[in-house]
Amino acid sequence: MLNEKNKTTSNIVKAMCVILAVAAVFSFASNIFADDSDAGTPSFRTADTAIIKGSENVPRIKASEFLLKIWKNTGIYQIIHTPTAEEIAEAEAAKEAAEAVKVDPFAGKVAPGWQKLIMICVGFLIIYLGAGRGFEPLLLIPIGFGTVLVNIPGAGMGQGPDGMLHIIYNAGVGNEFFPMLIFMGIGAMTDFGPLIANPKMALLGGAAQLGVFFTLFGVALMNFIPGIEYNMFQAAAIAIIGGADGPTSIYVSAKLAPEMMAVIAVAAYSYMALVPMIQPPIMKALTTKKEKQIKMKQLRPVSRIEKILFPIVLLVITLLLLPPAAPLIGMLCFGNFVKNCGAADRLSKTMENELMNIVSILLSLGVGSQMTPEKIINGNSIGIIILGLVAFCVATAGGILMAKLMNLFLKEKINPLIGSAGVSAVPMAARVSNKVGLEYDPGNFLLMHAMGPNVSGVIGTAIAAGVFISTYAR
Repeated sequence: MLNEKNKTTSNIVKAMCVILAVAAVFSFASNIFADDSDAGTPSFRTADTAIIKGSENVPRIKASEFLLKIWKNTGIYQIIHTPTAEEIAEAEAAKEAAEAVKVDPFAGKVAPGWQKLIMICVGFLIIYLGAGRGFEPLLLIPIGFGTVLVNIPGAGMGQGPDGMLHIIYNAGVGNEFFPMLIFMGIGAMTDFGPLIANPKMALLGGAAQLGVFFTLFGVALMNFIPGIEYNMFQAAAIAIIGGADGPTSIYVSAKLAPEMMAVIAVAAYSYMALVPMIQPPIMKALTTKKEKQIKMKQLRPVSRIEKILFPIVLLVITLLLLPPAAPLIGMLCFGNFVKNCGAADRLSKTMENELMNIVSILLSLGVGSQMTPEKIINGNSIGIIILGLVAFCVATAGGILMAKLMNLFLKEKINPLIGSAGVSAVPMAARVSNKVGLEYDPGNFLLMHAMGPNVSGVIGTAIAAGVFISTYAR
């Protein structure tokens, strides 16, 4: 059992290193957003010199500087290093510069009444998708109502300081409060047993984060389209859509690009809801019939002590390597530890039921309150919707291709269909993997195997978020 624990820890570290290594390439994308004295209009010919509006003060970040910055943000470095007065002053100056760049481009804008009518119709469409079509009803219904209520002319529900939706947004959506509570509830509902039993699955969750970093470059390329302009802070927030993780998308956008939170959150939750429609064609196209019929051995039993130790080990690794991801992963580990320790069942049940439901309602209403025409009816928002779909497809493909690559070296083959579950949509993606597998072999049950990469995808997206935050947030 000790050997299995060591394997689990080792593979978690490997998966985190894979994500960090892939993340290093995103430093090159920052050059497209950077300032330069010979700047001109964005184009492929001037990609290295063009200034993007809102990114005038965003510095270039070379790969070596990026890795150095990541190292300085690790818990290990901060434990052994005492900052000097010069470093403190430099950090304060950098924080002020970063805050100066994060300006709400929609401040002071007032949309005409007919656009509010359009957004009310969009709100009712979202309600229909949730209530009538069953797409994430627990999330889309309150988001839809929030959209309708905030756009009612003269109601003032989204206006400060007394509007109800304004109060909800400031209370927990525009900061990290509600996303943290959501992660706590997810932890209380999640069983890490399949990942502990087969720790190699952590690599599939890491590979699925390709969608996150692919989106970053996609956002950069969108700047070549006239009328569309994203700065680096917005690019990093948009990229998290590739992980198909709504709470993490809200968390990162609140820190880096709050003005785009509404469309980012709606895109993330919408593609989570559309997992059964988006993933199967990609899964079928990238795998052969023989691969789809691969049967995997039954997972070994996971002891209670392993389930108790897993969140503690994960939290310690995060604290040492990537503290900016600790808020998300820490709350996930907290909820999971309470679930498995058995000493506080009342707390566990509250986290995964009453508290989770209440926070989901408030979070979704708060997201809907940001669905105003000033923020939605523009080219940038349309670009986010397109990028979100592409990112989700790339993330799905990344997990499948990683499984196929691993099969070149493994004696016991992995069914590549479970690689698609490496995205953070828990447990929907795992169910889709199981459903597609049953289509080709009615006796091939992949659900528990797919839960391994599925829960590791949640961790992977949180790590990717930590990389972006450690690089740009202060």
